[in-house]
Formats: sequence, C-alpha cells, structure tokens
Amino acid sequence: MRGMFTSGVLDVFLENGIEFDGAIGVSAGATFGCNYKSRQIGRAIRYNRRFSHDWRYCSLRSLIFTGDLYGADFCYNQIPNQLDIFNLETYRSNPMEFYCVASDCVTGKPVYKKLETCDEHDLVWMRASASMPIASRVVEVDGYKLLDGGMTDSIPLRYFESIGYNRNVVILTQPRDFKKHSSSLMGLMKITLRKYPKIVEAMKLRSEKYNQETKEIFEKADRGEVLVICPETSLGISRTEKSTDELQRVYDEGRRIGTEQMEKVRTFLS
Repeated sequence: MRGMFTSGVLDVFLENGIEFDGAIGVSAGATFGCNYKSRQIGRAIRYNRRFSHDWRYCSLRSLIFTGDLYGADFCYNQIPNQLDIFNLETYRSNPMEFYCVASDCVTGKPVYKKLETCDEHDLVWMRASASMPIASRVVEVDGYKLLDGGMTDSIPLRYFESIGYNRNVVILTQPRDFKKHSSSLMGLMKITLRKYPKIVEAMKLRSEKYNQETKEIFEKADRGEVLVICPETSLGISRTEKSTDELQRVYDEGRRIGTEQMEKVRTFLS
C-alpha cells in the first residue's frame, strides 16, 4: 500500500498533461500504474478506500478460502469489470507502452511482460507481478510459474534502459536514505517455496540487490541522467493497510511531492 504514494504522484502528472512513451511497474506499481495508461485520475485511491474493509479484497479469510490474501477474482475480475470499471478503450488507444515485472519461481529471474490490451490474459500477468510470497498462490501463465516482481527486480530501470528508454522518471516509495534488510520471513519462505530453491536464493540476495540498485539510481540522478521522485521520510504504512485515513494520507503525500516536483519534471523531460 506504499503504492498509494505512487498513485498520488501519477494523478498529479495526469492533471498536468505529463505524458511518457512508456512505463513499467512492479507489484503495486503495475496494478495501480495501469490507471496512468487508461488516464483514470483517482481510480486507485477510490477503489482502495471503497473496498479496503471488504474481505473479498484483502483478508485472512480470503487467504484461507482462496489461497490469496488479495482475492484474485475480486481484484482482477469483479472490480475492473463490474464495480469500478477499468477504461479498456482508453488504455488500448493510448500509444504509451506499459510493462510489468514478475518473478520466475523456477529460474529465480525476473520476467518482463508488455501489457498491450489489459485483457483477461494480461491481468493474470499483472496479478503475478503483485502476488506476494507466502500470501499468494504461485501464478501459472504462458508456461511460467510466477510471483511478485519485487522479489527479483524491484526497480527495473536497467531493463527499461536496455529496450531504449533513456530519459526516465523513477518513482520510489521509500526515502533516499532507506536501506533494505533481509526479510524476517525467510524461514517461512524456505518452507512455503521449498519446491522452488532458486527463488528462495533470489530472496536471500534481495536486500543486497535492492540497495545496490538504489545506490546506482541516485548516482544517476545526481548526474542528471534520471529524475527520482520519492518520499522525504518513511511513509509508515503497512503493505496491507486497511485504514482509509492512512491510505488517503499516503496518497495525498504523493500528490504533494508530485506537485512540488512538477517544474523539475517538465524541465527534465524537455
């Protein structure tokens, strides 16, 4: 739910007519970021506030009965198709390319997927990108067995540069001085993911890789090669926060930072 910060930043971008040739999202960055391509200002904060206390959206009950903390059918079928309609027409007509990142449980490597239509098949990929280990079933699609993209590539700047995007705005949900530490749930992950030793090994190295990635990104930012937008201090919000006040607070903080950075964004992109 730190992704509410990103949603606030992106809504400010949309309101100010900021457009990109492409975007790539990881986990919540994919599930919330797709609204940028569909140009639906406020959609992410709206449906998260509306359904945050609905057991079908996120709950222990959902985990027990469906195998997913975030209910797959409710989140990726009922909400976009019935309850808070996702604008497929705008998404498909918008020339901006949109990618997500998922983690291959068999190889322990990231997989990058271009989501061209956001149809049912693309939504399975998006679900995979946001399927947290332990709290989600492994997602099977296109011959892959996938989980959360953040397990193997939390900030996919290198990949985006490798396919030709050379002027990038990077939105992070942690402050500049944040350092990731090894997960306290590694013991449990070893048990729940024992069939996939390579993804367990990738998780052991995750904090080291993340800290190296952020170091390189801020060095590039200091040289003017990328523009980084991030909170000034820790957002202090749970991954599965249900309080509508807290969701709104973090979204509003994203809006505040996005507004403050708008002139820098315009200058950087020009």
